[in-house]
Amino acid sequence: MVHADASNFASGVTKEDAYEQVLLQAEGLLTDQRNWVCNLANVASLLWHAYKSLPAPSAAVNWAGFYVLDPSVSKPQLILGPFQGKVACQTILFGRGVCGTAAETRKTQLVKDVESFPGHIACDGDSKSEIVVPIVATSKDGQEKVVAIIDIDCAELDGFDEVDQKHLEELAALLARSCDW
Repeated sequence: MVHADASNFASGVTKEDAYEQVLLQAEGLLTDQRNWVCNLANVASLLWHAYKSLPAPSAAVNWAGFYVLDPSVSKPQLILGPFQGKVACQTILFGRGVCGTAAETRKTQLVKDVESFPGHIACDGDSKSEIVVPIVATSKDGQEKVVAIIDIDCAELDGFDEVDQKHLEELAALLARSCDW
């Protein structure tokens, strides 16, 4: 049974420990639940609370959530999914901004300064750095495709590093195999 205590993180834990707790709690929350909306909503909450339990720069995360593939249009685009933070852009074309670039290239985008990223989309002017991780799943016809992206913004420069990338990529793989996309 899901319990709100899953999003309680002890203060003073390391970033690695917080991510391990996110992964462990996410795995538990995803067991017997394959609905992607439900799962992404709970994981967005886990991430938000994990970052807020950590020291700077992680505590300065100002947006944590997802964009998902929009099946209603012919041109590949992402549509806003579950998140924590301020209101956000509703749609993003593949190849546009950090999120669209991650979706189009299927590669994590670790951006230490969003102002230096060509074509950055400023949904929140407070965001200074960003990490975006594609979620690639196998469709019913056996094709791999980007079904969503994890998007985390930080109000400080250099908000993310290789530790974030490693663990968020593990989380993306868990979500890819645990949801019905």
